[in-house]
Amino acid sequence: MPNRRPHDHIGNFNFKVEIEGVTQGAFRNVEGLDSETEIVEYQDGEDIILRKRPGRTKYSNIVLKRGYINTTELWDWRKAVIDGKVERKAGSVILCADDGSEIMRYNFFEAWPSKWKGFTLDGKGTDVNVEEIELAVEKLEKG
Repeated sequence: MPNRRPHDHIGNFNFKVEIEGVTQGAFRNVEGLDSETEIVEYQDGEDIILRKRPGRTKYSNIVLKRGYINTTELWDWRKAVIDGKVERKAGSVILCADDGSEIMRYNFFEAWPSKWKGFTLDGKGTDVNVEEIELAVEKLEKG
């Protein structure tokens, strides 16, 4: 029996990420699930009102963070971009219920890694090494 009642808010901590061809996808943080539509302003003749209409829509880059695991899948995908061989992939960020079942998802398309960030190392630290990858996406849909 789930602990969540139908009117309870859904926590931001129970999610999973799927990226086509990436098998190690246990991420601890996801940012950038947003879109923005440009505003095109115009005025006709002696019109005293500035008119506004929608222009092009753009999607933010998605930033994924995870504790480092000894696999090269994400680095290899990033390295291919550096070498001029962009491999675009689709994926999903899935919000899960307490029992792990899917509540809803955001699907992203034509993604490729535009940035990779390694660890912050500290000889006195006790935290986990965190790997970060930023994906440029062309489209995001709520599924």
